[in-house]
Amino acid sequence: MSDRTPAAQFFDAAIALLHRVRDENSADIQAAGGLLADTVESGGRLFAFGAGHSSLAAQDVVYRAGGLALMNLLAVPGTVGVDVTPATLGSALERVDGLAAAVLDTSPVRAGDALVIISLSGRNALPVEMALHARALGVKVIGVTSVAYTEETKSRHASGTFLKDHCDVVLDSKIAVGDAELTYDTVPAPFAPASTVVTTALLQAVMATAATALADRGVEPPLLRSGNVDGGHEWNSRVMEQYRDRIFYRH
Repeated sequence: MSDRTPAAQFFDAAIALLHRVRDENSADIQAAGGLLADTVESGGRLFAFGAGHSSLAAQDVVYRAGGLALMNLLAVPGTVGVDVTPATLGSALERVDGLAAAVLDTSPVRAGDALVIISLSGRNALPVEMALHARALGVKVIGVTSVAYTEETKSRHASGTFLKDHCDVVLDSKIAVGDAELTYDTVPAPFAPASTVVTTALLQAVMATAATALADRGVEPPLLRSGNVDGGHEWNSRVMEQYRDRIFYRH
């Protein structure tokens, strides 16, 4: 480790990754934002899914001030975050065949909708099957993953494929295999993961692109405002009433 503090090194690593995903994903960010705008304009609904810590990025775009009101969380019980006990159960469920299809078939997701699937490795059965089954239902899929895993690991899905193989648009987080940015002589394992920072930034860039794409088409983007500013609750109530048939987190 250099003379710089660990905190400074982590910030530098995260900033470098943000620069990479901005520059190297620019066309795909535009495509993803355009796909979401197309879905909103055509009357479709928006969903986001992630398992484990990847769920943090999915949750970050749902019911969010400054975000699209139509973005709904597609939750798979036991895999959303680390609130399940034991926490290792969530990791085990990501490898269960058939779970994603069962969730999708009993969810509000339908043809014409768009689904964002976040999976750092993209190798487990759950995100791969989620993408496969969603597309079979006529749903557009945006995948957020690290392509490096496809080059250095093996798929855990029966097809031998990864999440990126079943998406309409792929956003590469550029995170190295192992998701840890720092090492230290007396620390036996690498540490300081940056995937959440990068993935949430990628998705917010997509949301910004979608909102402005809608505005450029003459469509008011269905955005939420902070409830902590004057008039915020009234604004949000109007938006939620207008799009009540496409918002599922308020029922």
